[in-house]
Amino acid sequence: MENNTSVKTFILLGFSETPHLQILFFVIFLCIYVATILGNLVIIVIINVDSALSTPMYFFLRNLSFLEICYTSVTIPKLLDNILALDKSISLRACATQMYFFLFFGATECCLLAFMAYDRYVAICNPLRYPVIMRKRVCIQLAALSWVCGSLVAAGHTTFIFTLPFCDSNVINHFFCEIQPVLKLVCGDTYWNEIQIITAAAFVILMPFMLILLSYSHIIATILRMKSAKSRQKAFSTCSSHLVVVSLFYGTAIFIYIRPKSSYSLNVDKLLSLFYSVITPILNPIIYSLRNKDVKGALGKTVLKLMSLK
Repeated sequence: MENNTSVKTFILLGFSETPHLQILFFVIFLCIYVATILGNLVIIVIINVDSALSTPMYFFLRNLSFLEICYTSVTIPKLLDNILALDKSISLRACATQMYFFLFFGATECCLLAFMAYDRYVAICNPLRYPVIMRKRVCIQLAALSWVCGSLVAAGHTTFIFTLPFCDSNVINHFFCEIQPVLKLVCGDTYWNEIQIITAAAFVILMPFMLILLSYSHIIATILRMKSAKSRQKAFSTCSSHLVVVSLFYGTAIFIYIRPKSSYSLNVDKLLSLFYSVITPILNPIIYSLRNKDVKGALGKTVLKLMSLK
């Protein structure tokens, strides 16, 4: 990847427009980061140690928790460093690397959430065939496909953007190297560049999202046909956590990426990026632990075991 621009470094403004709140921001983001890592690690450990959570749904949840740890580690450490540092610069290569891994983990999560919806579709709509369709080998292949798709998407987007020429301005009004703020620094008319990026983003985001909608349309139809209220409640409870996570992740992602640069608002989108890149990863373990009886039960048993060891 070559770029003949004279710009070799960028300045990440982050939240420097409020200097009197920098220490407060540092403490808040540090607490969020630690809680995100610990929360998702707890989910991973519980699934690994409890044999009752060896189903495909929890296999995908374990992948999602690991993905959230990676996802949040791309942005928050650099954000914390920038809050305290006087020098808020980031090299062109480091900026490209950060964008690659952010897109990599983000696109992977898009695909993984879609496969999690497919898993729920098979479990509820084809329960008798579920063990055959969602066998271990298939689950591993679907998870691997998510990571491969994420890698290809990230490589394509990052290579495309960082081979464009940048103008003299090197100030990124964001807390990490996000697509739209970086694209604002590109020289000349970027209309067709925007169209290509929006088209690619629409494919990456909307295709998995359509699979999720299709899966849940069949799931809802199947649940409504169930005669027992208890069966309907049980079936819906296995999907509710995933639905909440999908709503949070896709809601902000669609608004951020699938629109032209002319409608881009720096401050508003900075806050939205903060929500889906920092806040959502910490909410996932909370959502799955509070709304999932199996996870709550396994967590309780793990705590009791640790207390008995003491």
